[in-house]
Amino acid sequence: LAAADTALIPVQAQYLSAKGLEQLLQTICKVHRQKINPKLKIEGILLTMTDSRTNYGKQIDTLIRQAYGSKIKVFDQTIPRSVRAAETSAAGKSIFQYDPKSKVAEAYQSLAKTNY
Repeated sequence: LAAADTALIPVQAQYLSAKGLEQLLQTICKVHRQKINPKLKIEGILLTMTDSRTNYGKQIDTLIRQAYGSKIKVFDQTIPRSVRAAETSAAGKSIFQYDPKSKVAEAYQSLAKTNY
């Protein structure tokens, strides 16, 4: 955070991850306050490992958007949960190398095209 221009914050659609987001935002405020990096900007919050088929997943999505959406951009694009995406680490490849036509790869491509 001391050397970054911006921070894109990925957050799993889980309760404890949402609580961790609160702590990370406090740390970013501390970086500003102590003038470690007063120019650091938050690019936005990206919901990852989402499952919009469950009520729980929808509740966490709504919770984060309501709690932070008025102050910080919460990307419309979310990254879905996928076993294939989890396998990429073991394979030592990116999702684009491992399964370029997957929903996860498509979601990341959509995020990049829409926002950058």
